[in-house]
Amino acid sequence: MLMQTSEPFVLDKADNGCGLLLLTGFMRLNPRLTAGFTTRIGGVSRGDYDSLNCGLHVADAPEDVVENRRRLAGALAVPFESCTYAEQVHGKEVQVVTRRQRGAGHDSREGALQDKDGFITNEPGVYLHALFADCVPLYFYDPVHKAVGLAHAGWKGTALEIAKAVTEAMSAAYGTKPRELKAAIGPSIGMCCYEVDDAVIVRMDKVIGEPGLRYKDEAIGEVPPLYTRKPNGKYNLNLQQINRQIMIKAGILPSNIEISGLCTSCRLDLFYSHRKNGGSTGRMAAWIGLRE
Repeated sequence: MLMQTSEPFVLDKADNGCGLLLLTGFMRLNPRLTAGFTTRIGGVSRGDYDSLNCGLHVADAPEDVVENRRRLAGALAVPFESCTYAEQVHGKEVQVVTRRQRGAGHDSREGALQDKDGFITNEPGVYLHALFADCVPLYFYDPVHKAVGLAHAGWKGTALEIAKAVTEAMSAAYGTKPRELKAAIGPSIGMCCYEVDDAVIVRMDKVIGEPGLRYKDEAIGEVPPLYTRKPNGKYNLNLQQINRQIMIKAGILPSNIEISGLCTSCRLDLFYSHRKNGGSTGRMAAWIGLRE
């Protein structure tokens, strides 16, 4: 069995062969909304990047990556020229994306939005994309003001509380009320596979130690572990749950947050994993946008 019925990202194979994980809960809220996460299935890349690599910043053939991105747009039935990409830097800067930036970076790194890891828009026809190979994709949808957001949260972005930064940016730009936001946390490296050292835990403790950050998981009735110490002196870190805690602290209702149970390191049949593949690997794309 591929995944449990509670998994919010549902595997679908597009007519052109792209394997996509659709965020169906979001998409049921608005038939114009498209959101999800790519797999490694259905592209033209070869070798370590087999086959739907969407990252131009790795050592894959650029023409293959552009073709993969074109295929993704085709699978979503959206114009390739409206797909917007960025050069991510593991920070917390949030870009308000308007029609003027629509399509930035879709076929080149030079044209991408620079030095950004969070993106928001309320304009139909602007499709936000971010790239991943273990880091945590964060999705936001404001059904009242018809605005969307997307963020890339590695451990550095998590420590900088990028989920809170996106929530605040949507409030400032669109009048979004956090309690009305729908949020989702996508496939990423799980606590089962993500080993870190003391330097990372010191940064995490500064976030985790803030008052009111530990909230119960309604499904299990207790606060899930955010990290555990291993016999070798290192730690297994739960980036997904820490980002959930940050979302709740920012005012998003726990019942409005969905979390994927898919681990990018465990499922190399579906995903690229920077850690498991030793750094030589492709990138999945997270996307969200409102159709015109």
